[in-house]
Amino acid sequence: METSSPTDTTHLQALHESAEQACRLMKVLSNRDRLMILCQLSQGELRVGEIEAQLGIVQPTLSQQLTVLRDEALVSTRREGKNIYYQLSSPQAMTVIGVLYAQFCPQPENPA
Repeated sequence: METSSPTDTTHLQALHESAEQACRLMKVLSNRDRLMILCQLSQGELRVGEIEAQLGIVQPTLSQQLTVLRDEALVSTRREGKNIYYQLSSPQAMTVIGVLYAQFCPQPENPA
């Protein structure tokens, strides 16, 4: 009978933790509004009003989804006067969003 070594157990535990983190990220991304917000923020920092105007997400829903993104540490904020700016702060989310953006977001055509 084969027994697992401490190294195998440690590796398996790390694999489980990584899978859990990936599942949490995918769960957050599975909401259309949150995905659109992160796609916009992947292009640069935006004020709340800019996010609302660009995506057409009304304020109560936008606030709720931004709270989820903050709670999951995917976005961070900074205040300048009365404005709150949001930026994508998770390298993992940025990478996933980059792939999704390249695959699904329309790219402007270059005139020949």
